[in-house]
Amino acid sequence: MSQPRTIALDAMGGDHGPSVVIPGAALSLERSPALSFIFYGDEPAIRAELERLPALAAKSRVVHTDRVVDMSEKPSQALRRGKGTSLWMTIDAVRNGEADVAVSAGNTGAFMAMSKLILRPIKGIERPALAAIWPTVNAECIVLDVGANIGASSRELCHLALMGAAMARALFHIERPTVGLLNVGVEEVKGVDEVREAHSILKGTAELPLDYRGFIEGDQIGQGSVDVVVVEGFAGNIALKTAEGTAKQIAQYLRAAMRRTWLSKLGAVLASGGFRVLKEKMDPRRVNGGTFLGLNGIAVKSHGGTDALGFASAVDLAYEMAQSHLIPRLTADLTAFHHKLEATTDTTAG
Repeated sequence: MSQPRTIALDAMGGDHGPSVVIPGAALSLERSPALSFIFYGDEPAIRAELERLPALAAKSRVVHTDRVVDMSEKPSQALRRGKGTSLWMTIDAVRNGEADVAVSAGNTGAFMAMSKLILRPIKGIERPALAAIWPTVNAECIVLDVGANIGASSRELCHLALMGAAMARALFHIERPTVGLLNVGVEEVKGVDEVREAHSILKGTAELPLDYRGFIEGDQIGQGSVDVVVVEGFAGNIALKTAEGTAKQIAQYLRAAMRRTWLSKLGAVLASGGFRVLKEKMDPRRVNGGTFLGLNGIAVKSHGGTDALGFASAVDLAYEMAQSHLIPRLTADLTAFHHKLEATTDTTAG
């Protein structure tokens, strides 16, 4: 049953600010009437958008600030002058209990740095991760890390597996999500030391709250081979951007092919229904929104250049995450995992 949830929104974040954030929130409210919102940013600009959307205005509160984190600002600079900005206040609303989740389309590095400072990592987590929903031929999967951190130790890769599995349980309602480690091959001798060590730990740890399937390769992500794909942030971000670029490339190829001759144009008209379905499946706005995992609070990052429909998808994800009771379950999973590792180490040492 849907429960009332409050979403804190950085109204000034992203390439378009209130002109996308406010209509996006309105679309999400239509789908989830139990939502209410707190908008942080330039009050006159926010009110101008809300005047066109009375249903949203009735479920919203506006907190004014004229301070904004620029999209090109370095995370270190944003942290030094961040207090009082719309991004900082949005995250702080989660910390002080005014909101259940924070959403911003703003500067990713600044959002991550501020979230880590304000919300603090869960005990045992040193570096929170950015998890993305990835469309597959079957349904969807979760890929993490897609860019929050560069590099990862074997222990951190194991943490990513646990965090991704907890998110999969929350969103996909699967009690034991399947998990794979992204590698350059499926053979156990392949890959860098950290990936092979993480494989050994996950394979050798009993009673984990996930179904570990070993190594997978890049082409298996889109096939939906597993529910959760674990990868360090450098490779994960490249994989994400490559997939987005490939989807655009295929769309351009199709458009060019369908316009080439009068016969192909006729074929395009006859196949318009099928192309419409394909377009919807490949639309990145449908799965817009990445979640920062490993914090004592939920923060969702929207793509900075998205439109209202894409931003609504990020708000929808935020609502699902708020409904999921993710953090207590994840904290328990991580504690149990560390106890098992300590017990294994003690037994080996003995």
